[in-house]
Amino acid sequence: MLSTLKTLFFLPIPGGLKGRAELLYWLFQFKKQGRLDNTHYEPFFTTYFGFSRSDFAGKRLLDIGCGPRGSLEWATNAAERVGLDPLAEVYRLFGVDQHQMVYKAAGSEQIPFSNDYFDVVSSFNSLDHVADLSATIAEIKRVVVPGGYFMLITDVGHKPTITEPRSFGFEIVEAFLPEFSPIQVRKFEKNVKRAIYESLRRAIPYDETNPIPRYGVLAALFRK
Repeated sequence: MLSTLKTLFFLPIPGGLKGRAELLYWLFQFKKQGRLDNTHYEPFFTTYFGFSRSDFAGKRLLDIGCGPRGSLEWATNAAERVGLDPLAEVYRLFGVDQHQMVYKAAGSEQIPFSNDYFDVVSSFNSLDHVADLSATIAEIKRVVVPGGYFMLITDVGHKPTITEPRSFGFEIVEAFLPEFSPIQVRKFEKNVKRAIYESLRRAIPYDETNPIPRYGVLAALFRK
């Protein structure tokens, strides 16, 4: 681990300090877990938003800020499954070359695909990580086909950090209008000591009458 960190110090990592901080997080996860599991993703892509696995058959899927876990490995019946992440090339450290999904090294501010290309675009725990929020939202609107879906799971209400520089509230839903129509919008409390997916499983409704600023979790499904 120490030798890897020394090597990374001299490597050009996309995103500068932010990119290095993101990569350091994944290195520690890899060291702690031994392998980066991806079995938790499928239920959030499918049953959580009211889909079945068969709904993705023959579809083109894009996961923004995918990380190195293999977030779309479950979608074996899709026509195309792409994970977009500025660190995609560096993720080879974690064995992503063994995954069946395609990793594309690019930021969400300039998605390297044509207009109306993807049937389903997702951003799970990544929207607050982007460099330019407005550009990212514009690109999401551009690449989803008419009638296609955008799935969003994100933290809200946190203070900006190196790896999560964008801070917004539940009103982020409005930024996707009018191009997208919200089909599901769910707001939950988040215990900052728990992971975002665990907060969704606990599903404690966000108390909007409580004036104390705090973390929340938003899960929303949009259709173009």
